[in-house]
Amino acid sequence: MRLTKQTNYAVRMLMYCAANEGKLSRIPEIARAYGVSELFLFKILQPLTKAGLVETVRGRNGGVRLGRAADRITLFDVIRVTEDSFAMAECFEEGVAECPLVDSCGLNSALRKALNAFFDVLADYTIDDLVKARPQINFLLGIDPPPAIAKMVAAPAA
Repeated sequence: MRLTKQTNYAVRMLMYCAANEGKLSRIPEIARAYGVSELFLFKILQPLTKAGLVETVRGRNGGVRLGRAADRITLFDVIRVTEDSFAMAECFEEGVAECPLVDSCGLNSALRKALNAFFDVLADYTIDDLVKARPQINFLLGIDPPPAIAKMVAAPAA
């Protein structure tokens, strides 16, 4: 199975918001961090907002933030709202029943089992897990300055 770009960037947007915890994230900043268009991120924002995975704050100082704690948003939560179809074969698609074995096929059963295992694994990983796996994520995303500069700023002047 191959996930769409929409799902890929939805996860990335949520990771950015989690790394930027306690602050509003702005779409232009997220777009710049990942090298993707703002318009594309705005399109992704709609299903995430509708599902309660993100909240938007309007206005000049507005932005987006996670709709719930990062450790309560699983990868399965994200793909469930961003993927249109999980049809792994033609016989998974509704209304397509050209094969006489569609209701008793071993392939259909095996693919369903594989898809459920895929979903189970994704349900075990949260946005928080992904963010914590990268200790320098804030620097990598351009949220924080490089560690050396941060130390110089924090150090008292002699």
